[in-house]
This record gives sequence, C-alpha cells and structure tokens, in this order.
Amino acid sequence: MSALRWGILATGGIAQAFTSDLLTAGRTVTAVGSRRPEAAEEFARTHGIPRAHGSYEALVSDPEVDIIYIATPHSAHAENAVLALGHGKHVLIEKPLTLDEGQAIAIRDAAAAQGLLAMEAMWTRYLPHMVRIRELLAEGAIGEPRVLIADHTQRISSDPTHRLNALELGGGALLDLGIYPVSFAWDILGAPVEVRAVGRLGETGSDTEAAISLTHASGAVSSLVTSSRAVGPNTAEIVGTEGRISIDRVWYTPTSFRVYAPDGTVREEYTSQVDGRGMQFQALYAEELIAAGRTDGDLLGIEESVAIMGTLDEIRRQLGVVYPG
Repeated sequence: MSALRWGILATGGIAQAFTSDLLTAGRTVTAVGSRRPEAAEEFARTHGIPRAHGSYEALVSDPEVDIIYIATPHSAHAENAVLALGHGKHVLIEKPLTLDEGQAIAIRDAAAAQGLLAMEAMWTRYLPHMVRIRELLAEGAIGEPRVLIADHTQRISSDPTHRLNALELGGGALLDLGIYPVSFAWDILGAPVEVRAVGRLGETGSDTEAAISLTHASGAVSSLVTSSRAVGPNTAEIVGTEGRISIDRVWYTPTSFRVYAPDGTVREEYTSQVDGRGMQFQALYAEELIAAGRTDGDLLGIEESVAIMGTLDEIRRQLGVVYPG
C-alpha cells in the first residue's frame, strides 16, 4: 500500500475514474469532499473510502489526507488548489491546470511558498506508450522530428447549459479537449515560437472547433485540431527525417503505435497493456516525487504547465473567446 493518503475533491465522472484507477493500483484513498454532503457520502460508499466531507474546507483540513486530487471544473482549479496548498496538502490538479496563465502562476507561487507539489494531471504524458515514444525519439528512431499531427474531436452536447458550452465554467473545446494535442506538441517538440489559430464559436460564445498551427524553435511544425461537435479519427503522427510514429485511436489513452521507416516498413509495433483507464500512472509519479523530497517533476514541471496555459491563452485570444471577468 502507498504511504501517501489521497483525498478526492469533487465527485464527478473524472473523479470516479481517477479514484477507481488509484484503488486498482493499490493506492490509499482516505477521504472525499463535496459541496453536497450526500454526494460525498455516496462517493465514499461506492469506492470504500472511510471519510466523507460535506465541504472542500473540511477535506483540506483533514489530518488523514496528504495529497488531494482536484476534479472540479477548471474554472475552480485555482481557488481549490490554493485552498488545499494553504492547508499543507500536495495537489494533483485535473487538466487544464487553470482557466488562464495568471491563475496558473497563482498555484505555482502558492506551492513554492509552502514547499509542496503542485502538478497538472495531464495523464497522457505518463502512459506507458508515451514513455516508449519518448525513448524512441531520444534514440533517433525517426531522425529529426519535423511534423506533429494530432486531433481530439468528440461529439458532446450542443445544449447551451452544458458545462462544455458555459463560458462562466471555462467552456469550450480548447480547454477541455484541445489541451491534449497542445500539451502533446509541447512534450514532443518543445515550446512554440509562433501560434496561429482559427475556429468557430457556438451559441454561447464558447469555441466548438479550432485548428491550431504551432511553429517550434527547431523549425518543426504542429497541426492540431479540436472539436466538441464532431468525432474525428483521434489519432496522432510524429513525422521525422528517417521515419514516422503512427499512434492509433485513441492516441491520448492507452493504445498502440507503429514505427515506420521511410519506405513504409514497420520497424516496431507497441500495444499497451494497462489495468483500468490508465490514470494511475500520473499518481504513481506524483508519489515518487514526494517520496524523493521533490516538489516538481521532469515529465511536466509546473513552469511548463504555466507556459502551456499561456499558449492556450493566445489561441483563445485568436479565436475570440472571452470568459467573464
């Protein structure tokens, strides 16, 4: 069992999935908190969690909790994370880290002041197939990466009251879905030096589609697409001077990929074998950091998460999406 004791802040679908994977991996979940006591109690019964709190304040004050997974809508991430950090809890914050770069900086600074870990839960980075892809790139398996192509496209509700379409909750395809390919491009090709974006806004003013082009310091380019109104292939390609890596559907979840030579010959094929959904790997990494006395990681440090929010801010500016306040 883990020496760290997890608390779960909020009880929605993503919290359910994460908690199931935590327990599958043999981690310790000691408490859950919700603004509705009955929701916390039901969540606790479902997952066998011993302590249910009827407020976020009670959860972050619980002495039996060491680290908190924040699963609220991203419009509330900054408030929730700073609250938890202020009570001495490490935080793993569901992606995107916040609503904008300014809020991300507030989390970074609060964590630094307390000497605690604040980590974005971009779970894709920690999946085994992504670990292997980074190894292959480091080995020069496809030469110099020149092009990255990825989409995250889903058909989600067009109801203007749905969370994804509500500007006051940070709604829009970009922050819920587009964060995946944008973060992927950062991971593989580094920070962009040029950002261009076009898209479509829905009835509420939130973005429903976006096509994003990034140019990176090496000269490599990324072509990224996101939509909340239509389902695409949800695949990804990394194209290099000596071959390419083709990641199958759904590329940002445990899946398979192939490495191709320029003539189309398959050099390597990889298939993921993962228990559960795969959200446990980010938690295991966070626990390793804390056990080592570290407050930041190498796979996705807090400074990179802050900078990615800056990229998303620029994309959103170009799309014309403005959140209240």
